[in-house]
Amino acid sequence: MKKTFSYLWPLTKKYNSNYNGKLEVTWINGRKLLDSSNANYSYGALQEVLDHGFAEVRADRAAPVLLLGLGGGSAIPLLRNKYGYYGKITAVELDAAVIEIAKNEFNIEAHQPLELLCTDAEAFVASSQQQFGFIIIDLFLDLKVPAQFFTDAFWKNVAALLPADGKVLFNAGINEAHQEHIDYLLKNDTLGINFQKKENVYGSNTLLLGERK
Repeated sequence: MKKTFSYLWPLTKKYNSNYNGKLEVTWINGRKLLDSSNANYSYGALQEVLDHGFAEVRADRAAPVLLLGLGGGSAIPLLRNKYGYYGKITAVELDAAVIEIAKNEFNIEAHQPLELLCTDAEAFVASSQQQFGFIIIDLFLDLKVPAQFFTDAFWKNVAALLPADGKVLFNAGINEAHQEHIDYLLKNDTLGINFQKKENVYGSNTLLLGERK
């Protein structure tokens, strides 16, 4: 009923988050979206951006996947249903409110094997001993990627979690944001990852596609 009515009038439920302020889950035109005050967090334009990136990546579909930044979890059904990834997915999300939204509003736990961790992404990559065939980094606070996710230390820790042929997809910025940091990553040959840049994905985002050296 909600899905049908959403074609006539959007239906919105609001949530409070300690990290992201006000979050909104909205049924509109038959789709359920998760938005912050200024940005789509899941299942709208962001899902289209990630879909474009996944189509470019040739990762091992049986290998474990690491998702840094869960949002509503729209990356996970894309990986499972469209691209055929069947290894375990570990999703790391700092915001407990976002994890609850992903569980209760988007039924994300249906996509097993799946582990949801409420912890800091920077700390996780610094301490993890696991290896992942594909690492997806989608770490926004509203419209910006926090500065620590452009540092040498963070990326060297990411590289250490990848096997020799491991792949990375980094949603690195919207419009012209973070271009100086992005250019630095592209030119830096000490990180253990080779990057390619995809600009203006769906007219807005910059993606970095990486492979372990």
